[in-house]
Amino acid sequence: MKLQISFDIPDLEKSIEIAKKVVEFSDVLEIGTILIHKYGIDTVEEFKKHFPDKKILVDTKIIDRGKDIVTLYAKTDVDWVTVMAGTSSKVIHRVCTEAQNHGIDVMLDMVDSTAPGQSALEAKNLGVDAILFHQAYDEKESLVFLDNLDMVQGNTDLPIFISAKINRDNVDKIIEMKPQGIVVGKSITESDDPAKEAKFFYNLCRKI
Repeated sequence: MKLQISFDIPDLEKSIEIAKKVVEFSDVLEIGTILIHKYGIDTVEEFKKHFPDKKILVDTKIIDRGKDIVTLYAKTDVDWVTVMAGTSSKVIHRVCTEAQNHGIDVMLDMVDSTAPGQSALEAKNLGVDAILFHQAYDEKESLVFLDNLDMVQGNTDLPIFISAKINRDNVDKIIEMKPQGIVVGKSITESDDPAKEAKFFYNLCRKI
C-alpha cells in the first residue's frame, strides 16, 4: 500500500519546509488545489526543484480544456494529474491521451460522480491509471461514504486510493477496505511533529 501526502495549506514556503521533513516517508507528494490556486504552476516547479526524484501529483481537478491543461503541466515534469469523474467521458479520454503522450499518469477523482460503479467500469478504457475515492472536504466528517466503495472495487482492477480525513483513529477502518493507497493530509501537515506522523502512516502502509 502506498502513502500519498497531501499539501493543502495556503503557504508554499511552509509546505516545502514540511515536505522536506516527510519526503522519505512518502510514495507521492500531492500538491493540493489551494496551493495551485494561490501560487499557480510555480508551485509544481518549486516542488520538483526540491524533490526531483519523488513522484509529484497535482490535484488539477480537470473538468474542461483537458489537453491544454495537461500540456501546461507537462512542462514541469509532473508525474500525476487529476481529472473529475463527473465531467464527460470525452474530456477524461482527452486528458488521458495527452497525459500518456507526456509520460504523465492520470488519477480519476470520484468525488463528483453520480454513478461511482459506472465511472469505475469505464475508467480503464478511457485511459485512467488510478482512482481516487473520497467525499468532498466540506462534507461531514463521516466514513459513511465508504459504503459505496464496493461498487468501485467490483467494477475495476485499477489501483484505488482512499482519502477520508485519515488520522490515527480511523486509519485501521480505511485499511480494512484494502485500497492500493491512502491519502493523508492535515494529520501530517498540521502535526507538531510531521515526520513522526508521516513515518507512522508510512510504516503502516508497508505492513500491508
